[in-house]
Amino acid sequence: MTAATGTTARTGSATGPQGSPGGPGTPGTPGASTGTATGLSAALRRRPALGKLLLLAVFAAVLVPLALTRWPGTVWPDALTVDLSAPLGDASDWIIDNRDSHPLFLYFFGYLSNAVVLSVRGVYLLLLAMGWAGVTAAAGLIAWRVAGLRLALTAAASVALCGVLGMWVPTMQTLSLMIVAVAASVVVGALLGLAAGLSERLHRALRPVLDTMQVLPAFAYLLPVVLIFGIGVPAAVLATVVYAAPPMARLTALGLRDADGGVMEAVTSLGATAKQRLLTARLPLARKQLLLGLNQTIMMALSMAVIASVIGAGGLGDRVYQALASVDVGAALAAGLPIVLLAVVLDRTTAAAGSGLDRPPASSAADRFRTGWRGWAAVVVAAALVALAGRLVGRLDWPESWSLNIAEPVNTAVDWMIAHLYSGVPVIGGTADWAGHFTTWVLDPLRGGLQALPWWALLLIVAALALLIGTWQTALTAVLALAAIGVLGVWKPSLDTLSQVLAAVAVTLVIGFATGIAAARSARFEALLRPVLDVFQTLPQFVYLIPVVALFGVGRAPAVAAAVVYALPAVVRITTQGLRQVDPAALESARSLGATGAQQLRQVQLPLAGPALRLALNQGVVLVLAVVIIGGLVGGGALGYDVVFGLAQGDLATGLVAGAAIVCLGLMLDRVTQPTERRGGDRKGA
Repeated sequence: MTAATGTTARTGSATGPQGSPGGPGTPGTPGASTGTATGLSAALRRRPALGKLLLLAVFAAVLVPLALTRWPGTVWPDALTVDLSAPLGDASDWIIDNRDSHPLFLYFFGYLSNAVVLSVRGVYLLLLAMGWAGVTAAAGLIAWRVAGLRLALTAAASVALCGVLGMWVPTMQTLSLMIVAVAASVVVGALLGLAAGLSERLHRALRPVLDTMQVLPAFAYLLPVVLIFGIGVPAAVLATVVYAAPPMARLTALGLRDADGGVMEAVTSLGATAKQRLLTARLPLARKQLLLGLNQTIMMALSMAVIASVIGAGGLGDRVYQALASVDVGAALAAGLPIVLLAVVLDRTTAAAGSGLDRPPASSAADRFRTGWRGWAAVVVAAALVALAGRLVGRLDWPESWSLNIAEPVNTAVDWMIAHLYSGVPVIGGTADWAGHFTTWVLDPLRGGLQALPWWALLLIVAALALLIGTWQTALTAVLALAAIGVLGVWKPSLDTLSQVLAAVAVTLVIGFATGIAAARSARFEALLRPVLDVFQTLPQFVYLIPVVALFGVGRAPAVAAAVVYALPAVVRITTQGLRQVDPAALESARSLGATGAQQLRQVQLPLAGPALRLALNQGVVLVLAVVIIGGLVGGGALGYDVVFGLAQGDLATGLVAGAAIVCLGLMLDRVTQPTERRGGDRKGA
């Protein structure tokens, strides 16, 4: 009975219901189709990106043959390009013809220009009147009021070093311009952020404007600014405001929009008006974001110091730019270091002011005096007394006998490096050989491969990459940004620039991730690395071009090398922070299971730090793109050359079209490297 029953059971399982051959899962039957469909549906639920890619493949199968029938060939079709030379040329001619007579220039831009000139001149005369002793004392006293004695000594020493380097007067010129530019950037950014923080519609409308302001290379909008305001301080200040205001606007909007809902509800329940809610709740709750916005605005403004010198800003930037023209590394470093010192002082001071908001109230009488209003009164009185003493003894200018000339020893060291490292190094070859090999083996094949790909294939690749980490809206934005490059008629030079960006990003990520992992695993190494990263992150972009040109020659390779050096600090910092913030419980659990250090890194830390690593990738792309464009000055070619050529020749069409293409390229790269937060609490990415 048992055997028979077992046989029957096995037979039934083999033949299926009604004695039909095969069961529900046998191939070739309706049940099998249902099972396959169910399995595919489950797979698509587990991997939603797979479903989006399948749908994209369906669209491609329909649209690509139609596109090839209409526009055959691999290069972007001429029929889909728009020539903007004529309208932009007409606009340039109209500005030149009406700059001295039209009411818009006489009664708006003219008054604005005069206000900027008077403001910068007033601040500069005040700094000169305070003398080197008064300015140095003011820097130290403000830092003391914000963070204490240690930062005060650092600030005073940093400002004094600007004089030691023989750059006191240029430093005061740059500082006066930066004070006015930062003040204007903070006002403009705060107003835009206030509007975006209080209105969802304005927030959506302002976001692409802020993206364009921040991604558009400065060289591209220097030309229209110069056309309107001419060469000089007003054009330099306003170009700096365009570049430095977006961080303040973004962080102001973020602080207002993320205000504690419970606090806002409590204030509303007490009958507060909209104005009272803003002044008594939203703005106080957003203080940290506002101070962070001020910090970022200062750093962005200082990074524009050299670029603004191209249109007459003067000061330290002009010294760096002149040194670049003569490939004088020593003079460039002597003028670039004060910019770094100013950036470090202002960065540390504003960062300390932001972190001080979280400190408990001061306990000792000395700390209460320092942090209260009496502290600010002491700062003003002490700085005034020191400045007055300097005037009485006739010591307003920095004494020349206290200055050091570092240009000569630096140039001597650079000459030695060029003589011994540029060529003829046994086994490994010189830097010129490295640059040639990198161009031949990496940059040329990458550029050739991108330019050989059909235009529709590139659009599909970009769409697929954006869909893998984002939404359909993200993919559409990325595809439209890439298509806009073709419409502007700069398809091939844009792909040349893209090849340089991709090569530089790859090198940056390899070095940056390795360095960030080492810094995350060793606190001592991170402490040693921090001042190096500070210098690299605050040194003007132009300064990077001088040593790389001296070591690597002229071409695309030095542009890539400068971009790697500029982008590395951000990648290293974000990677280190992401790895250090991994849940200690997860690491302890892995250690308890006997995982080695390498296994903990590979299986625990890197997966959990995925969002930070993706952010590092995104920031690396944005920073690399910024310097690769400046590389047009040293033979980088492509879009960077077009932007620089447009500024040098006054060709508004060439400069703006190339600048717009760079914006589209940056927007596309941002969308394919930054995961999009989905609605409904879904995770980032796919």
